[in-house]
Amino acid sequence: MAEDFKVTPWEVTGAIDYDVLMKRFGTTPIDQALLERLAKYGKVHPMLRRGIFYTHRDLDWLLDRYDQGDRFVLYTGRGPSGNTHLGHLMPWIFNKWVQDIFKVDMLFQMTDDEKFLFKDLTLHDTRSMAYENALDFVALGFDPDHTRIIVDTENIKTLYPVALRVAKKITLSTAKAVFGFNGASNIGSIFFTSMEAVPAFLPSEEAGRPVPVLIPAGIDQDPHFRVARDVAPGLSYPKPCMLYCKMFPGLNGGDKMSSSDENATIYTTDTPKAVKKKVGRAFTGGCVSVEEQRQKGGNPEVCAVFKYNYYLFEYDDVKLNELADKCRRGEILCGECKVALTQKINVFLEAHQAKREEAKEIVQKMTYGGFKW
Repeated sequence: MAEDFKVTPWEVTGAIDYDVLMKRFGTTPIDQALLERLAKYGKVHPMLRRGIFYTHRDLDWLLDRYDQGDRFVLYTGRGPSGNTHLGHLMPWIFNKWVQDIFKVDMLFQMTDDEKFLFKDLTLHDTRSMAYENALDFVALGFDPDHTRIIVDTENIKTLYPVALRVAKKITLSTAKAVFGFNGASNIGSIFFTSMEAVPAFLPSEEAGRPVPVLIPAGIDQDPHFRVARDVAPGLSYPKPCMLYCKMFPGLNGGDKMSSSDENATIYTTDTPKAVKKKVGRAFTGGCVSVEEQRQKGGNPEVCAVFKYNYYLFEYDDVKLNELADKCRRGEILCGECKVALTQKINVFLEAHQAKREEAKEIVQKMTYGGFKW
């Protein structure tokens, strides 16, 4: 059944039909006209060109304001419950492109409170993972003079007054309808969406005037921001604008990379040996023998190895199309593709891990309020 899947901020299951999901959430597709408009600001990112970032809320309005001289603020984040993997990096890399193109400020929210409330973790666990995840974010090269990292439990004095005003506008009925809460839900989890809304409104609060905010993130986060957009007018804040991406696939062929399946997940701290082992086990959908593969060809549309190139590791469209054609014609085998992808990932991770070490020297500068980790 095409619609037999589930996408929430805390759970993604089944084979996702992204067109159905877009209609279900009520977002707008990024069409060719919007891509052509974005091209006026700089070279369009491959994630937009390939439909990885594929749907939005009010992006055209945001660009209208920007053209009139009203600069927006970027906002995205991470729920620190484990080590950073490539699926987390993908939207952050896109956010980095947006910051570079539009020269805007960036807010990065670490929702350590969320993961404490929704998972079997201590606050010490979530705080520790927040630091580790922040290093990966900083390593991507965000402008340290125009980027601030917010940790909810550390910056609560700043966040809480705004969160209270948001919470007062959200009824329990709305929370139940949007998130599926029931009598077994702890009351902290019901309140949490008010905290996630705060960075969307914080720039306006600090500036004393309406400031547009753009949130590029995974589409699984839309329920939080539907609620934030609904309450914004009643609080005299502009509605945050959304730019949503599809989920980064797992090596097992699933639609979303998941930390619960470590063998199908590439972490930023993985060794070259671990990467080789994981990619070697990746689902390809290839034929059972070399002879059959040469004769019938492969199917790049279902191949996790090809998807990794499509999403993150081959931004040259000509090379990507050549790879797909060779696969379909049986001119290249799954083992060859795995070796090539392993090399690409390890080259990327070697550079990233070096930058991650350097990030330890500057992460303090980028934290909101200057608290010490």
